[in-house]
Amino acid sequence: MLDAVDAALVRALQGDGRATYQALADGVGLSRTAVRARVRHLIAAGAIRIVGVLHAGVMGMEVFGHISLRVSGPVRPVMEALARRESVTFAAQTAGRFPAVAHVRVGHDAELAAELARIREITGVVGAEVFRGDEIVKDAYSSVRVLRDVPVDPLDWRLVHRLQVDGRASYAELARHVGLSQAAARSRVVRLIDAGVVHVTALIEPSAVGANEHLGFGLRCRGDASALAARLATLAGVSFAATGFGRYDVVGGVTATDRSTLVETLETIRGYPDVTYAESWEHLSVTKERHQIDDRPRDPGPAALRTASPRGAG
Repeated sequence: MLDAVDAALVRALQGDGRATYQALADGVGLSRTAVRARVRHLIAAGAIRIVGVLHAGVMGMEVFGHISLRVSGPVRPVMEALARRESVTFAAQTAGRFPAVAHVRVGHDAELAAELARIREITGVVGAEVFRGDEIVKDAYSSVRVLRDVPVDPLDWRLVHRLQVDGRASYAELARHVGLSQAAARSRVVRLIDAGVVHVTALIEPSAVGANEHLGFGLRCRGDASALAARLATLAGVSFAATGFGRYDVVGGVTATDRSTLVETLETIRGYPDVTYAESWEHLSVTKERHQIDDRPRDPGPAALRTASPRGAG
């Protein structure tokens, strides 16, 4: 379990994984030496990983779909089939109205329709309903920042790949890795981060911090779904929140250290006056959870990236 100082450090590192130890120290009121020791301990203990996370739009995977599956017979073979699909970034066996859910990332709506058709062909699947994401407001494992047009060359990609392994690699180390001066490496990294290509953040290992309770939820609401999702994103424990179209207006996920905290968070969500309907499902077993949009990013060459809409599935 994290104490209050460690929890504050993790929150700061989730916002900026490359924050200096002095900036972190100023935020929690400890010495730079003490903060450096704490951060290193969190990493060594496996409680967090500080990595660069690509924007989905970089790889042309801007469309997000949450798929709820009806299954006839054993669920495990269906989960194994889902795990083999490249577009599936998350798949879990669940307790609730649907025995399985999956998250899909693709390039455009035609690809989403094609992927949904393939999933419906899996033996045992007797029905599938899709929530087409519009705006992803919070995602613990992907950048939700606006992606700006920026040229990305092979040296940039080598820097991105290194940050995906170690988000806090020093500029001197990054410079050696790509054969540039330290100033040039720094300039490139800052440009890539500012453009939204990569976001360096702290990924929490749930089991290491005792966060072993997980559930998903779907909401219908009155008024502005984006405003509701933004409020949800500020709740401790909410790891994912997205607006979209389909059965729900908002889908999300909650992680907690114990069942009572999970229930308390869900009750808080249900208590929002603009929530008209709430449905939840417990994640009994997670079959696939790919934290990177592309674990081995392809090199698109020097061509400029496409501009991702601020409301795109980041």
